[in-house]
Amino acid sequence: MKIIEETESEEMNYAAPAAGGPIAPPPVPAASGDPKQAERVSRVLSTAVTQHLEGNLEKAAKGLKQAIDGGLREPALYSALARIHYEMGEYEAAAAAYARLAGMQPMHRTAHFNLAVCLGKQGRWEPAAESFQRAFDVDRKSSEAMLGMGICLLHLGRADQALAAFNRFLVRHPEHEEALFGKAVALQQAGRHEEATEFYGRVLAINPRSEEALGNLVALCLAANDFDAARQHAEALLALQPQSIPALEALAAADFAAGDHLSAVGRCRSLTELAPEVFEHWFNLGVAQQKIGNPAKAVAAYQRAAAIRPDALEVQLNLGGVHHELNDLQAARACYERALQIDPRQSGVIWNLALVLEQQDEPGKAEEMYAALPEEAPEWPDARFRIGYLRLLRNDFHGAMEAFRACLAKRPDWPEACLNAGIAHARAGDSRKARECFERLLKLRPDSTDGLRGLAVLALEKEDYAAAHKLHLKLIELGEHSPELFYNAGLVCQKRGENQEAAEFYRRAVKEDPKFAEALLNLGHVLLATGQEDEARSCWRKAIREKPELAASYFDPPRA
Repeated sequence: MKIIEETESEEMNYAAPAAGGPIAPPPVPAASGDPKQAERVSRVLSTAVTQHLEGNLEKAAKGLKQAIDGGLREPALYSALARIHYEMGEYEAAAAAYARLAGMQPMHRTAHFNLAVCLGKQGRWEPAAESFQRAFDVDRKSSEAMLGMGICLLHLGRADQALAAFNRFLVRHPEHEEALFGKAVALQQAGRHEEATEFYGRVLAINPRSEEALGNLVALCLAANDFDAARQHAEALLALQPQSIPALEALAAADFAAGDHLSAVGRCRSLTELAPEVFEHWFNLGVAQQKIGNPAKAVAAYQRAAAIRPDALEVQLNLGGVHHELNDLQAARACYERALQIDPRQSGVIWNLALVLEQQDEPGKAEEMYAALPEEAPEWPDARFRIGYLRLLRNDFHGAMEAFRACLAKRPDWPEACLNAGIAHARAGDSRKARECFERLLKLRPDSTDGLRGLAVLALEKEDYAAAHKLHLKLIELGEHSPELFYNAGLVCQKRGENQEAAEFYRRAVKEDPKFAEALLNLGHVLLATGQEDEARSCWRKAIREKPELAASYFDPPRA
């Protein structure tokens, strides 16, 4: 919005002529009643007009100011000085001159309006709105003052008041593009997005090339997650402005929403070229590269983002994740540790760092990290599980039982926790609780070979060969064909005096693993018991050849 010349009528456009155009000399007021002073004012104004026509604005302004400082405090001089300052872009000085003019003539038709324009140029929206209101009070026909007030109120975030101002203007000028756009912005600020969309559409009907309307429509569609409409408006904006950053950002967002990460890479790469200083452009490029399986390029993009914003938690976390994916554990660890410096409460970062520490063979530190997770964190149950597992590895069976009990308290239907709790109890010598855990596992998963195997081991330890026999047959029925399983099945049959069946299982164990010395040794024993002495001796020879130390226990009873 530009200043209004004093000589314009209400029906004229309120935009002033381009800089360098003539100043229409206002009539000299006769307030002083001094003909000599009126003549001096006319000479000063005439000189100013001549200098203005010659393009010497600074000299014209200097002459007007000297005249005012010399005692010629006439409104016409202030008006001319303000206009010249405005044309030179000296809006503060222009505002000061218009303020003096408005003070001298409170009912001046354009002083308040032009003061408001100059204040707006300085971003001083509150006093600008007040001056537009005074301009309207002076001249109720000045609908432009309502338009200006609406613009100021928009900048002040007073959407409802701005909307009222635009509505008053649109009553007289219903197809005015700037007012329609202002009303659309006010509706958008007020959260009335459907109505705002309608008015942006009216703006585009008048001016299909309105980049501002298209840009705001894009923002509205993105806020509503209407990515198809956002893409449509963004493509129209990009056709007008091929390097439009808002359009490219919207298209990238639409690509991400559609899962078209390859296209998103192209959009994000263009954004990094147009605005390499923007963190989000590099970060999103990293995400897109990571999504299409280019971890090395993702690292490069994330590193550029981190250089712009080192304290951004999301970039350290994602960068750590890609390093982790590339098995660069030291780099991943550094990123996760940096992330925890930024925000120590991030449970996901604690979890990831603990995983890295495990992989770096630092189980003690890993357990400390898992234990640092607060109980309300979503990763807490998994962290307790990892703690239990690490304690099992170092034979801390009571500590492992405690951890797995905590897991089952949080998630009673957790099969893996049941299994590991059973193993911990079994290794601690508490076969009763171990059996309870394995049976609980089988209630959750009736065909769990792990649960059956656990019960089978307990049955063997208890020398309950009938139960052990049934459990081993069930495991074989479920498809378990490990040499160890066949060996234990043979052992159970041998203990039950079923030598023929025992021999069959030992043979199957040896078939799976021809160098299974213990199976060969026990096969020899059952063969001897069934009168097959030559084959028995052959089996013993093979067993001793594979594992000479078995000679020391050659005469011992068979063991699991």
